[in-house]
Amino acid sequence: METTATRDAHRATASDRLVGIGCGMGAGALWGLVFLAPELARDFPPLWLAAGRYLAYGLIAAALIAPKLGSLRPRIGRREWLGLAWLALTGNTLYYVLLSAAVQTGGVAMTSLVIGFLPVAVTLIGSREHDAVRLHKLLPSILFCIGGAVCIGWQAIASPVAGSVREGAIGLLCAIGALASWTTYAVCNSRWLARLHDVSAHDWNLLTGIATGAQSLVLIPLALAVNGASHPDAAWARFAGVSVGVAVLASMGGNALWNRMSRLLPLTLVGQMILFETLFALLYGFLWEQRWPTLLEIAAMVLVTASVLLCVSAHRVDEGGGH
Repeated sequence: METTATRDAHRATASDRLVGIGCGMGAGALWGLVFLAPELARDFPPLWLAAGRYLAYGLIAAALIAPKLGSLRPRIGRREWLGLAWLALTGNTLYYVLLSAAVQTGGVAMTSLVIGFLPVAVTLIGSREHDAVRLHKLLPSILFCIGGAVCIGWQAIASPVAGSVREGAIGLLCAIGALASWTTYAVCNSRWLARLHDVSAHDWNLLTGIATGAQSLVLIPLALAVNGASHPDAAWARFAGVSVGVAVLASMGGNALWNRMSRLLPLTLVGQMILFETLFALLYGFLWEQRWPTLLEIAAMVLVTASVLLCVSAHRVDEGGGH
């Protein structure tokens, strides 16, 4: 017989799931902006884009967390700082350098295709977690996800962007590297948040920002060595605006929503939430190019949405009926 406490627990779980999905959608909306940034500041190579964005992210995070450092210091030791450095590298620094390179050499569509497989990778890893929804129940969602990702990039495969075959190959390799890097981040970050009950998701985001900002200081001399060419004042102003804008919206806002979501949803469902980044990246791309989506792109958005809904349904059924 179901008790009042059990019913309350079920309602809390359902409420947490809805809030978590909302946070996932919000994070995707903000993270989708990073696909436009390399186009908005095309005069600057990927190392410059990453250095500018994450220097701004680090400075803002340091200013916001300064009043709390005294109370956080006893809970953040050497192990946690090493973990933050790893998360900063895989989820921010390395990922964004590779993503920017992929967009500038292979195009937004091809990059979206590869990054669109992030949910599949994270969900497959999450299915191995203790008490996770079994893989066969997630299979329909995964198949829809794959179908959506294929539709997203089909046009890029059928009609490649202008450029050499070598540039296209480099772009593809960079996109695959970004996929591997952010998959590692998503899994490791979810586990760290589950372990650190006495550190809020917001504070963890700010600490990640400090670690990322420190890494950006290493990127600056590398960026100067790779490309130290002078730029007109207008280009520098645009670069600064893009760097600060992406730092505030994607790094601060998007990461905060993602960390909140990671504490509310299981890893198998966390993986599906990454799909919203792909969806919003497409929508922003349509606005940037001032056009309507093609039939393939509409099909991709339908398939991606169906994938998320099927995954949510699988978790609801699993909680109600068990394995």
